[in-house]
Amino acid sequence: MTTAALGLGTYRIHRSALNAAVVRAAADPATAWIDTAPNYLNGQAQPLLAPALARRPVPVSTKVGFLTHQAAKDAAFDGALTRDEAERGHCLSTPYVHWQCARNRIELGRDRLDLVFIHNPEHTDGDPYEALRAAFIALEAEAAAGTLTAYGVATWDGFETGALSVPALHQLAVEAAGTQQHHLRAIQLPVSLVTAAAFAQALDGEGPIAQAADLRWQVYASAPLFGGELPHLATRELTALLNPELTTAQACLLAAASCPGVTRILLSASTPAHWAQAQEALRRPATPVPTLRKVLDVLAPH
Repeated sequence: MTTAALGLGTYRIHRSALNAAVVRAAADPATAWIDTAPNYLNGQAQPLLAPALARRPVPVSTKVGFLTHQAAKDAAFDGALTRDEAERGHCLSTPYVHWQCARNRIELGRDRLDLVFIHNPEHTDGDPYEALRAAFIALEAEAAAGTLTAYGVATWDGFETGALSVPALHQLAVEAAGTQQHHLRAIQLPVSLVTAAAFAQALDGEGPIAQAADLRWQVYASAPLFGGELPHLATRELTALLNPELTTAQACLLAAASCPGVTRILLSASTPAHWAQAQEALRRPATPVPTLRKVLDVLAPH
């Protein structure tokens, strides 16, 4: 049993720390990965990343879905959004997805995007699968044109609420591509000792993480420390149960990285110390499944 690789998440990083964080994340080419989105840092994350990425060929995942005010205005001006779509602030229409992919390439300084996540499709008006169908058609066309390697679905609670399921996403991608050889290759969802529904299911070989793993998709765990709050919520007794040699934050991070089926942990670490501590934790042997079960049983609401 192995632990997931470490990737840099950019949602919570302060813009002044972004360049140095990219340098740290790129230090190990074998595992380097950066996750971002066009709406992060009020729309400035990708342009701010571009100079650092120009010097380092680090794989990047970005997103389509949420619109900043400026992006909505620009897309509407270009005819990629209707006025109603622009006002909603979230869109997955085929024209918009093509427009946002092109803008992502420009902002990141890349001719080809490594991975594009459809960002929180559960936020769309109406049936999320109808919105996803339009987005999948656009992303399959991008892949066919050579401007995209793969795409995925990033959600906060879509799997937990039943709004989304991995088998349904797979079937939708088959229909969009017209073949089993589609380019839907990843999901992103919160995995932590707090957001533990999919985590607990994965320990029994069930739920979205296990289903994605069966399809050989990548599984990206977001918010592994619950937005930095988990180390303050966990007790020393819990840390000792997980791994007494680690700090509380390290033990909680290792637990998430030990979830069967999770392939990458996304961490917004702004300081060298936090990144080094995370690397140290993930070099440890994976936390055994029986221990993870015991911890989740302790934390389960009664």
